[in-house]
Amino acid sequence: MSLKDRLNDVAETVALREVPTSSSVSRTGKDAIKRNLHYLLIEEMGTELATATDEEATRRSLERKLQEFLGQESTPLSTADRREIATDVLDNILGYGPIQSLLEDPEITEIMVNNPTTVYIERRGRLHLTDRRFIDEAHLLRIIDKIVAQVGRRIDESSPMVDARLPDGSRVNAVIHPLAINGPMLTVRKFSREPYTVDDLIGFGTLDQRLAAFIEAGVRGKLNVLISGGTGTGKTTLLNVVSAFIPDDERIVTIEDAAELRLSQSHVLRLESRPPNIEGKGQVKIRDLVRNSLRMRPDRIIVGEVRGAEALDMLQAMNTGHEGSLSTVHANSPRDSLSRLETMVLMGGFDLPVRAVREQVASALDMVIQLARLRDGSRRVVQVAEIDGMEGDTIVMQDLFYYDHSMGIDEHGVSRGRLKSTGLRPKFMERLEDFGIQVPAEVFAFEPPARR
Repeated sequence: MSLKDRLNDVAETVALREVPTSSSVSRTGKDAIKRNLHYLLIEEMGTELATATDEEATRRSLERKLQEFLGQESTPLSTADRREIATDVLDNILGYGPIQSLLEDPEITEIMVNNPTTVYIERRGRLHLTDRRFIDEAHLLRIIDKIVAQVGRRIDESSPMVDARLPDGSRVNAVIHPLAINGPMLTVRKFSREPYTVDDLIGFGTLDQRLAAFIEAGVRGKLNVLISGGTGTGKTTLLNVVSAFIPDDERIVTIEDAAELRLSQSHVLRLESRPPNIEGKGQVKIRDLVRNSLRMRPDRIIVGEVRGAEALDMLQAMNTGHEGSLSTVHANSPRDSLSRLETMVLMGGFDLPVRAVREQVASALDMVIQLARLRDGSRRVVQVAEIDGMEGDTIVMQDLFYYDHSMGIDEHGVSRGRLKSTGLRPKFMERLEDFGIQVPAEVFAFEPPARR
């Protein structure tokens, strides 16, 4: 008996067991049909798929063959069932299975697969459980393998965690057995198909026009800027927007774990770290790339995220003529971000006095921008602080802007707060003026907190 006959027998058995009187197939029955059709298409067109170069032609060929198989299907199927089965089978072969439609939805910002039968999404800052599900663990593992293989990475029992990215730059994290107790886990942090602009962030309420103009002046004036915030607060998005302020005639080197930044300038060199191979060799760390970038004659160095010993190399780069560098760090406040940098340097095994590390930090950084995700799901800049040298053993900071939470929330639970100026004029303004960059004095006009 041929493979096709055997699979049709299975489909008939499922149909008789699951839908004896209904014209609409049960979920279990449809899953079985999808799985069978998937195997049939791979059996029939495996060679063609492996050598395909024209995606549209391949899709048309698959659709024709799929319609042929559906025409031979003995299970009674409604038009809606046939459409659903055809879409899901094509998504499994050409796309990313059950999450393909979620990836195409522009309103969804994050996809969280907890196990094959539990898929959550984030929309407008809120979590929602979906009806999407994978057939089984093997199905989910195939999709994970497909994603990580596209960027030359691997995931298996010897390396059960991986960071990767989709072709559009969306960030992917996967964890499998033996670390994932309840089954393979997949998290996709989506990026907009078209990179956000500063006008988009102003429209979202992340920052206002005044702060955008101030940050643009700082970037053009080659200030070293650190963007700080918790997970999912929009650090990489803001970094991408802020990077757009860099003049087009400068040579920019970007360094990331998984390449996500999409800069529009013409002279951008992108570097991406590499994990060790199956023999434990060949690893290239962020720190190696930061050191190598210094030999590439950069005007600016952008480190996607500082999370380890590369913190010292980045600080040294900022202190040795590579002004205007940008990076992000996980921290809850500007003060915490400096403490984290200090801790990362010391954890790197460097035998340096704490004061020496703090002097490096104070000398290298000019400004910290703090992001937060508010209870209403919105992502906002909540603090902008200037680094103003050392006083004894302490790094001196002063707030330039703050988010006024005391304005409360409206009847819909949306924050009424907004960004306000502390009234302090940053000391680096003299340096910006030397570059011919003027910032109106009213930008720093004092705005008191709202009264309770």
